[in-house]
Amino acid sequence: MTNNLTAIVLAGGKSSRMGQDKALIPIQGVPMLQLVCQIAESCTDQVYVVTPWKERYQHLLTLKSEFIQEVPFSEPLPHGPIIGFAQGLAQVKTDWVLLLACDLPKLQVEVLQEWAAKLDSVGDGAIAALVSRHSKGWEPLCGFYHRRCLPSLMDYINQGGRSFQEWLKQHPVYALSLSDPEMLFNCNTPQHLDLMQGVGGNAPF
Repeated sequence: MTNNLTAIVLAGGKSSRMGQDKALIPIQGVPMLQLVCQIAESCTDQVYVVTPWKERYQHLLTLKSEFIQEVPFSEPLPHGPIIGFAQGLAQVKTDWVLLLACDLPKLQVEVLQEWAAKLDSVGDGAIAALVSRHSKGWEPLCGFYHRRCLPSLMDYINQGGRSFQEWLKQHPVYALSLSDPEMLFNCNTPQHLDLMQGVGGNAPF
C-alpha cells in the first residue's frame, strides 16, 4: 500500500443498459460499489466515491471512503465519466490516482498492487499508466493518472471534449501489462449479470 496514492471510484452513471442501479446490485452478497471500494481500500487509505447520489450510497461506504459530490453541467452535451473524474481529481492531494468504475466486479487486488508498485518507474512525461485495449485504445476506467494531468483535462473538457480516448491520444501514456483480461470485465447489462452469476466461483472475492 502506498501513501502517495488516492483512489477515485466513479458511481455517476445512469445504468440505462442494466435497467437498475448497477452500483447496488449484489455480487455474492456484496453491492458492486461496496465491493469496488473494498478493493480500492486494499491499495490506499484514501478512497473517494464521485457521485451525484450521495444519499443513495451512504450506507455502503466504510470509514476509509468518503464522497465527492458530482455536479452536473448545465450544458446539453453528454456528461460522461470524464466529468466526474475531473471533479474528483481536483480534490486529490497525492501525485497518483487510481481510477475505478463501480462496475468492475472481477478486479484483482494483487494486480492493482503490482501496478501501483510500478508507478515510480513512470517517466515524468506520462500523464497516466493504463492497460491497452488494442483497437479500442486504452482502458481508461481501471488505471492510474498523475495529478499533473488536471490542467490538460480541464482544458479538454472546457473545449467540449467528453471522450477519454480522444484526450489520452494527446498525451504519453505508460502501458501496463495484464495477463488476465477478465479482470476488466464490465458488468453493465442483464446479460453480463447473468454471466457473473453463472461463474460466481471464479469471482475474486
